Amino acid sequence: MLDKPHDPAADTSPVDKLDDYALRYAVRHATLAPSSHNSQPWRFVPGQDRILLCADRLRALPVVDPFDRELIISCGAALFNLRVALASLDIGYAITLFPTSLDPDLLADVRLLRGQPVGAELAPLLNAISRRVTTRRPFSPAPVAAAIEHALLEAARAEGVEVACATETATREAIADLVAAADQRQFADPRFRRELAKWIHPRHTGDGMPAYSAGIGSLLDFATPLVASAIRTFDVGGGVAATHRALAAGSPLLLCIATNVDDAQAWLAAGEALERVLLVLTSHGLCASYLNQPIEVGELRAQLGAVLGMPASACPQLLLRIGHGTPDAPSPRRPLSEVVA
Repeated sequence: MLDKPHDPAADTSPVDKLDDYALRYAVRHATLAPSSHNSQPWRFVPGQDRILLCADRLRALPVVDPFDRELIISCGAALFNLRVALASLDIGYAITLFPTSLDPDLLADVRLLRGQPVGAELAPLLNAISRRVTTRRPFSPAPVAAAIEHALLEAARAEGVEVACATETATREAIADLVAAADQRQFADPRFRRELAKWIHPRHTGDGMPAYSAGIGSLLDFATPLVASAIRTFDVGGGVAATHRALAAGSPLLLCIATNVDDAQAWLAAGEALERVLLVLTSHGLCASYLNQPIEVGELRAQLGAVLGMPASACPQLLLRIGHGTPDAPSPRRPLSEVVA
């Protein structure tokens, strides 16, 4: 952890200027957040006493995410990482969400303050940021300890969202059925397949999902990334659905993050809760990946909430599978020159 000297006599006025190293340190950690298709749909605009977080709509996914819900969730995850990095630097902050109605792309104004740090309890999560990866491999059947499950629930609730877990076999099987049904519907749509293929790149690029091999057998095994040419050409929905169903049913813990309303502010909070949960589980040596398909298919979204016993008013935003496994390689990242204005 990097410590920045703190003057106990300093007041809570804005910092005069965030030095270049601290800026790069904070923003680089922010960019290690997860995002749909690893699209990294964020921009950071630094000022002398603030960092603005903006949505990059040019990196939107109009088929799978027509209202930019997942895009803003991804930016929320980046915002949480920024909070952790600033806490580790002993820099206080005050955040104004959606500070102006004139610019819907401006999601957060993070004002940097002198004096007593904010969110000091977040600093221990710093090391988990670089270790957090999405793991597409099957998990061990070993259960997640009750104390860790409780810690994950508390991490989500600390960000003001609803959360529910599924460990019982019958519930996980029911959710697995919804995942498979959603896969079938999504892959039957050639627009969905083309959009997915667009974000499959060689590993040397800075975004997207890297393709490791070109075999259809590997394609149908979602333990490895996809192959763009095959996705565009073949309807592989059946194999994908079967594989994802097995991953869902075989994961010892499924966790759903939901909100009471379904708007941009709720999506941003869901992203912050997501990253807080991911960093806590990473700190405990666990792995996670996403099973958001039933949330992306409108008619299955409410069914997911009902299976989990959530209130009818709850809006599921994210579905994670969590367990003991082997981490995948980190996803590529764009250089700071592309994300800092």
